[in-house]
Amino acid sequence: MTRSLSKGPYIDPKLLKKIEGKNPIQTGAIKTWSRDSQIAPEMVGFTFGVHNGKQHIEVLVTEDMVGHRLGEFSPTRKFTRHGGKMQKDLDQKKKEAEISAAKAAKATSDTKKK
Repeated sequence: MTRSLSKGPYIDPKLLKKIEGKNPIQTGAIKTWSRDSQIAPEMVGFTFGVHNGKQHIEVLVTEDMVGHRLGEFSPTRKFTRHGGKMQKDLDQKKKEAEISAAKAAKATSDTKKK
């Protein structure tokens, strides 16, 4: 559910204080735990270190991000791929095919040089 328009967007006051009057290029990553803060137009160009529960993920704010939350750009869960033994076998065959293709390409380039 969206926030009431009468209340306006939520932006952590501490976060606004940290970027107030600073140059985005000279300022390094600004660490924050405020994942629920919305990105305001004043934040464009700044790099934020958004905490994901374990570490700070650096997020460079662009114009497209205005209106979104900081937490949307710092995933909290690590995706471990689907599949078991079958997927492993398929990946291994794919890797072997790439290696053989690279060897074939190298052999053709060596014969052209001679």
